[in-house]
Amino acid sequence: MSSGAPPAPVQAAGSPPPLQALLVEAFAAGPLQGNGAAVVRLEQPAAESWMQALAASFNQSETAFLLPLGGGAWALRWFTPSCEVPLCGHATLAAALALGHWGELAPGAELTLHSRSGGLRVQLHPRQSPDGGPVGVSLDLPSGGLTVHQTPTYLAEVLGAEPLAYWGSALGYRVALLPDGFPLAALAGVAEQLQGPDRLGLVLMQGLAGLSPLQRPAVLGHGADYQLRFFAPGLGIAEDPVTGSAHALVAPWWCVQLGRERVVGWQCSQRRGGMQCEVPAPGLVRLTGTGHLLWDGRVDAGNGAAGGPWGPCDWSVCHGG
Repeated sequence: MSSGAPPAPVQAAGSPPPLQALLVEAFAAGPLQGNGAAVVRLEQPAAESWMQALAASFNQSETAFLLPLGGGAWALRWFTPSCEVPLCGHATLAAALALGHWGELAPGAELTLHSRSGGLRVQLHPRQSPDGGPVGVSLDLPSGGLTVHQTPTYLAEVLGAEPLAYWGSALGYRVALLPDGFPLAALAGVAEQLQGPDRLGLVLMQGLAGLSPLQRPAVLGHGADYQLRFFAPGLGIAEDPVTGSAHALVAPWWCVQLGRERVVGWQCSQRRGGMQCEVPAPGLVRLTGTGHLLWDGRVDAGNGAAGGPWGPCDWSVCHGG
């Protein structure tokens, strides 16, 4: 029996080389926490059907695809296992960490990723610890504001309590405010009971004013001001562990309620995590969190889209406006 290194895999003649890919646990303080996102580095535009099939194979909440545009610019798109989405916070954090890991984004530097939601500024923070601890990232996401809606009649029965308020949003998410003492972390069986627009994204949130500083979960040394959970079975996600776009949506409301320029949000899912949130400009939220690189390698996904070769995709929809 040989004890040497295993032979390199043989690449079929005429097939494209494997692509760089990695898996990041986003908004996590360490391994096996936060929200998983695969990141794939494309060398040319890829067919949407191929990207969707690869996202289904990864089976993470989101898979991010980065395409170099030249001159140090990058386009970014996000796919759940079942569909493409217009915005994803945790996979944007993962994309920034991937670019840093690949030597395309230096610590302390920032760049704008071009996406279907416009230009998204990201900044990679210098590593605070030489022992390989989590790396920090700041990212700016759009926040469209909340619009008061009537609470669906079925929702109180699903939750076991009447929401204090209920909103809609341009992002398509619905948001319900629950009492501070409501057992949000222990809530079970929500996703399969959601109806109508709630299936495309329901944020359940509550304040943490009733907890002492020692009882509150901490993010980057600061105690959380609110916590939430996010369900989107209509997007192929029963529950998303830590959802940057949801925090970007509700953080401005919490800033107003608490009279603060910066708040800390926590997500009390089984794979918990959180982020600091501030509003640098109207309609914009800056999220700061950390991520953990779980694995790094290459993906050999054949010759392109499932059922066909690589093909062009309209990446012009990724704009920096």
